[in-house]
Amino acid sequence: MGEGNEGIFPVKDALEMVIMFDRSGKIVYANDAAEVKLEYDKDLCGRNISDIFPNHFATAENGLETEYPFGHGLQNLVAYRKNLTCFPVEVRIMESDGYPETYICMANDTLVKEHLRREIAQVKQEVRQAEKVKTEFVANVTHELRTPVNGVLGNIRELLEMETDPDKLRPMQMIERCCGDMNKIIDNILDFSKLEAGKFTLEPHRFHVRDMLDYVKAHHINKITEKGLEFFVTVSPRVPEYVVGDELRIKQILNNLLSNALKFTSVGKVTLEVLKTAQVNDRIELFFIVIDSGIGIDKADRDKLFQSFSQVDASISRKYGGTGLGLNICKQLAELMGGRIAVESKKGVGSTFSFSIWVDACSDDSGASFRTDDVKKSALMKSRGEMQGQDPGALKQFGTQENRAALEKNLSKLILCVEMENWEKAEMFMETIRQLTERAPREVGRAVLRLKMAIQRGNYEKVVSGFEEVKGFLQ
Repeated sequence: MGEGNEGIFPVKDALEMVIMFDRSGKIVYANDAAEVKLEYDKDLCGRNISDIFPNHFATAENGLETEYPFGHGLQNLVAYRKNLTCFPVEVRIMESDGYPETYICMANDTLVKEHLRREIAQVKQEVRQAEKVKTEFVANVTHELRTPVNGVLGNIRELLEMETDPDKLRPMQMIERCCGDMNKIIDNILDFSKLEAGKFTLEPHRFHVRDMLDYVKAHHINKITEKGLEFFVTVSPRVPEYVVGDELRIKQILNNLLSNALKFTSVGKVTLEVLKTAQVNDRIELFFIVIDSGIGIDKADRDKLFQSFSQVDASISRKYGGTGLGLNICKQLAELMGGRIAVESKKGVGSTFSFSIWVDACSDDSGASFRTDDVKKSALMKSRGEMQGQDPGALKQFGTQENRAALEKNLSKLILCVEMENWEKAEMFMETIRQLTERAPREVGRAVLRLKMAIQRGNYEKVVSGFEEVKGFLQ
């Protein structure tokens, strides 16, 4: 079965090594790949398989000695070349069906694969090390940033208490607000780096659900009042009074979603609903819904919302600010608490963000929430029905009763801010008026634009003139 039988074997030109040997271990056939890889010059036939795999085969008086598990399974062995150097191979050795008392060995050189595997492992280790260094660097830098920012914030607040000159108060208030924004950005970066590094831990404790919601509402009430928005909070009677969970992180998600709702809503309302949607033993699923009548989001852009450092488009970041980390952090926090986050939105109509979390029930609660909620239930359901009956589109349709009422309300607040020389708040109400008149006739739009420019320049006389002009269109 030597060289004259080469044509019998269709594997002569195969890329893998093919070797045939008898029961004594004598090699009776080797293809070209085997001779090249093992560096034999047409003299591989006649040698013993133990020359190739000395660690697994040995010759003896009664034939071949081996503990190799013959069959179709792959084994990792070491093959030796003619010059006694070796390399790793994947081997399959089985009995031949066509040639009695003969074995077929098929082997692939895994030297390159092993080398690439080690390189990949090294690269992964380097990436992990780089991520660790980056995380530590971000944490250190943000901690270092917090010190001077808080120093500026503390000093500017002391100066604000002493200053009475309106011309100086405005830039000082701007500095205070900027310091607050900087602290929020620092907090986001720290949370994000902890989440990415897998070092973020929840701190659950027993807390009062409605007290938490009152705190959240109080946190945003000034902004809500300033913008002239309606704000509704409804809590299902099935939600217990007390639960065990990470109150701080729940508030963080709610504050982020409500801040976004207020940021992107100039007219209309913002609502927050809390529901109990499931219970498994002592675990409860709470479902939070935040609805706004703001600028809305295109369907194609929704997937970007929860990605790191991502916003719907660059103009959003320029106009409204933000790092693009907030919603990504909310998503990861909700998932850490066993829930999920989702969004439904329509451009120009508004958005609905919802998230769920799992918390532990308190054994001593025993129906207290039902007694408390029964008192409030009718009022809450009534306000909810009023909200659902409103048409957010009517507010932005110039000339409707709702639109006129909203314009008159915001114009009154705008002129009051101008009289008090609070130009920053005046600009905020001016943006609301601009949105309320987006669908107005051209002459109204031009009058609104002139009023806006006068406010930006702080020109009192032109503001009063523009105010009367816009108000005239409503009458």
